Amino acid sequence: MKTKKNIMEILKHVYLLIITFIVLTPIYYLLVTTFKSGTEAAAKPMALPSFWDITPYINAFEKMQYPRAFGNTLFITICAVFGIVMCSTMCGYVLNRKEKSKITKIIFLVILSGMMFPYQMAVLGLYKLVRSLDLMNTLTAVIFIDIAINIPFATFLMKNSISSVPIELEEAARIDGAGVFRIFGTIVLPLLKPMIATIVILNTLNVWNDFMGPLYFIQKREKDVILQEVYRNIGQFSTDWTSLFPMMVLGILPLLVFYIFMQKYIISGVMAGSVKG
Repeated sequence: MKTKKNIMEILKHVYLLIITFIVLTPIYYLLVTTFKSGTEAAAKPMALPSFWDITPYINAFEKMQYPRAFGNTLFITICAVFGIVMCSTMCGYVLNRKEKSKITKIIFLVILSGMMFPYQMAVLGLYKLVRSLDLMNTLTAVIFIDIAINIPFATFLMKNSISSVPIELEEAARIDGAGVFRIFGTIVLPLLKPMIATIVILNTLNVWNDFMGPLYFIQKREKDVILQEVYRNIGQFSTDWTSLFPMMVLGILPLLVFYIFMQKYIISGVMAGSVKG
């Protein structure tokens, strides 16, 4: 039995090493290519660069007008995530506390139906709506759309998480004269920090990596986001990979830093949900 257990442990570690190698190989290729010339990248794609040159990053920074694109992307992400968190927490709170009502159940099913269909199916209607509201080529249009398409899943998570908040605390606050908004802001929200952090992280990834929304509703370069600037290097007949890869690294670097600092919160949110389940 002991020998069998040792063999299983060895096989498990070998399997994990293979998975790790498969995951890290594209990342390694992306990083080393950013320091190579086009000729060297084609001749020795997996080899280390003969000379570590940061010129491609400088050129990419200037070519994609990085400060402007980063500012637009950051503004959209902050506003959209804030809207998603506020809407989903308030909606989830009402749906949880009034879950015995038939109307509430119907509303919850309608909200969940938004998770079944990709919003690209309604892009024509969205385009007409955005034009009728005179929001074309504005960051506001992208923010509203990002909020709308991410609310269903965030509401689903929040509705289940609010069950962990003891209703006795709310009843005690009502006896002391607190209103609904004060109870929600001073009692419910502080106890939902792990789940709020989880929603912030997940939706930050979604909004930051959203390409279709800005592509459909933003045609002015001064309003472009990072992914649109990266897309400009993909030609109809050829792609400048040595210029594209540094831009991709510059695009994902802020997101990587954000995730590294926030990953402990998503773990605590998942653990809180598993204990509740």
